[in-house]
Amino acid sequence: MSDVIDTKRAKKQALGPYGRVGQTLDELDDRLGLARGGRTFMDKIFPDHWSFMLGEIALYSFLILMVTGVFLTLYFIPSSAIVTYHGSYAPLDGQKMTQAFASTVNLSFAVRGGLLMRQMHHWACDIFVGAIVIHMARVFFTGAFRKPRELNWIVGSTLLILAIVNGFLGYSLPDDLVSGTGIRIAYSIILSVPLVGTYLAFFIFGGNFPGTYTIPRFFILHVLLVPLLILGLVGAHLFLLVRQKHTQFPGNGRTEKNVVGSPMFPVFMAKTTGFLFIVGGITALLGAFAQINPIWQFGPYDAARISYAVQPDWYMGFLDGALRIFPSWSFMAFGHTIPLEVTIPAVILPGILFNIAYVWPLLERKFTKDNEIHHLLDRPSDRPKRTAAGVAVLVLLAMLHIASSTDVIANFFHVSLEATLWAMRILVIILPIIAYPLAYKICTEMQGFRGSGKRKTHNIVSRTAEGEYIATPTPSYGEDVGHELEATPVPTYIEVEPDEPAESGVRTVDR
Repeated sequence: MSDVIDTKRAKKQALGPYGRVGQTLDELDDRLGLARGGRTFMDKIFPDHWSFMLGEIALYSFLILMVTGVFLTLYFIPSSAIVTYHGSYAPLDGQKMTQAFASTVNLSFAVRGGLLMRQMHHWACDIFVGAIVIHMARVFFTGAFRKPRELNWIVGSTLLILAIVNGFLGYSLPDDLVSGTGIRIAYSIILSVPLVGTYLAFFIFGGNFPGTYTIPRFFILHVLLVPLLILGLVGAHLFLLVRQKHTQFPGNGRTEKNVVGSPMFPVFMAKTTGFLFIVGGITALLGAFAQINPIWQFGPYDAARISYAVQPDWYMGFLDGALRIFPSWSFMAFGHTIPLEVTIPAVILPGILFNIAYVWPLLERKFTKDNEIHHLLDRPSDRPKRTAAGVAVLVLLAMLHIASSTDVIANFFHVSLEATLWAMRILVIILPIIAYPLAYKICTEMQGFRGSGKRKTHNIVSRTAEGEYIATPTPSYGEDVGHELEATPVPTYIEVEPDEPAESGVRTVDR
């Protein structure tokens, strides 16, 4: 009996301290050389700042989109064939509708967990686009797009466009009254493109609207083509992020030649896994308790019907608002008509905005003559012109978004729709013009006070004997007391960890 025990013990010891798992990894390392790259990846440093988690919200929302999207694909029927509904939702019993709409209603009421998956998918889409927008705003206002990260900024801008397009394609698939109206608007926008509009509309929709090819084609684009493009760009974004390393805010021990923060393993990996559960849990709670896109209340699409107080998802609000408030102008020449009331707000305006976003790193580099490589971030107040320009654009988009509810505003305040339209036209122009100098002035004022704008600080206003008011910032809680933990370098070779690990867990590595 002892011989058997000794034999089993000997075999176990022969496998090494990590058993068969370690032996398998050794075999893979012999063929693929994973150990060295894995060690480098595990030692990658992530700055400890909350704003760097915004991109992860987008990433985890995209994972939720893919998981819930696979579930929905199993039950959704992308067909425009007309059927008579006899399902679980009694108010629609006996009505004619497309198979796309009928399958979505059945998915919501007849499939176990179907409504939860539908609403989680829709909420995850809204969070995905929102996280990208906020993340890119953080990158813009802190100057993280500067050399050498211009390419990653372009990748992020393209991801935003694809996310908006795929979100529109997704909520167009059920073929309800709201989404059908949105598709009709999209068809008109494409038709308004000068010279090539009719060809583009025919290519995308397979003929005139409405037709039988729209839903099947949108389905292929939504579940296959656009997600593959997004996956590829996300991979490129993460590759560039790992290759170029993170930017960081100025602080103790932080220079242009190092990165100070927590290593991938075990600190950041534990944090980001918990963050994944938080994002997933919040999305599940929203899907369970916050109703979104109740298509059964709108009914199937009918070109002769409209719905009051219904707007598209928030990320399409600026486009809807621009279409609502633009004057009814058109241009006719050589037997052709260009509907300027559609072309300018829905084609030219978005084109200008996104093209400015694409070329902004080059424009700023040209006008500032700054050709240096930057790894330290700017505080927004230190770059007043950039910050003021960003604030003006955000105010413009916010006002266009508000303009997408002109009918609701007019009804709520009991004013005429015409007066509401004119008010929004004026505000859309005036408020961004006011926002620029106001933001610029605030930034320059903040530059005059040491420590202003930092977290957990406030200014003390005192009055001198002559009657002059003076504002002085209180000492920052970590400005002079060294609240940041001392940085320790990550070893460049594999070594045995000490018995007593460093208390801080914060490390510094050279770029």
